[in-house]
Amino acid sequence: MIVNETLRLYPPAPLVVREAKKDIRLEGVDIPGGTTFVIPILAIHYDKELWGDNAAEFDPSRFAEGASKSSRHPKAFMPFTHGPRMCLGMNFALLEIRLVLATILQKFTFVTSPIYKHDPLYTLTMKPGKGAQVEVKREDCEAQGNIIENLFGKSGFLVGVIE
Repeated sequence: MIVNETLRLYPPAPLVVREAKKDIRLEGVDIPGGTTFVIPILAIHYDKELWGDNAAEFDPSRFAEGASKSSRHPKAFMPFTHGPRMCLGMNFALLEIRLVLATILQKFTFVTSPIYKHDPLYTLTMKPGKGAQVEVKREDCEAQGNIIENLFGKSGFLVGVIE
């Protein structure tokens, strides 16, 4: 649920471009072949008509019944798009993020830095505009002794920008 909600608020690509290969009729509208579409994924993911009044808020519970029931339209959640042109790397990306999070969260605690300013950068892909400003604390500082001191200092904290 947390991964899906994060992908809803920060999709890997804020928009995608598609082209109709042939004449089609979509929702009662005739679309000639060769028409270029811009699909504004970020705008769809923040649409209050689809996600409710709290569309801009982080609320993982909206995915409690699965992605298709998370909004008022079953296809509104599309961080990797849908259909035959969907992202080929979706399954790998989802597996990778879960494995990396499970591995990291076993040993570290992350807290947003007090100097953090939310400033996403919208380019071809989304990323933090000023880096991910976090405080990182290693959970087993005492067990690791000098190694942790060398990496993180005596407090066991690393404050910095991860880009």
